Amino acid sequence: MPNTPAAVGEAASVMSLGGAVKEEDAELIATLFGSIGKIWKADEKYFDAITGLSGSGPAYIFLAIEALADGGVAAGLPRELALGLASQTVLGAASMASKMGKHPGQLKDDVGSPGGTTIAGIHELEKGGFRGILMNAVIAAAKRGRELSPS
Repeated sequence: MPNTPAAVGEAASVMSLGGAVKEEDAELIATLFGSIGKIWKADEKYFDAITGLSGSGPAYIFLAIEALADGGVAAGLPRELALGLASQTVLGAASMASKMGKHPGQLKDDVGSPGGTTIAGIHELEKGGFRGILMNAVIAAAKRGRELSPS
């Protein structure tokens, strides 16, 4: 099950192997899905949660990019520049999170300084319930996936 970033070779795909699947078949599937991004193996019982996170997740990130760009425009940037900066910022941060081996909280702390601009912005995000909102979106999408799944 890939997600829409497969269109640019950056899919987050997950496969579940039944008992009848041969090892060479599993390797072929992993190679095919690996050609459009990264692939993980997981038990099928996790697929609704996977759908809520990586299936629906790109839409959440597109919304975040749009909101960051809108914030840039509100702060005085031209739209094209704001959108370019927002998109590249998300791409760079995602690359750091996947490649540096540090916990996202540590990476966040590495950006900020005491009394600085970053912690002021994070404070606003936390006042608005940013983390809880994202967590609730994943949970709601996973729940809806279960509702749509044949019993």
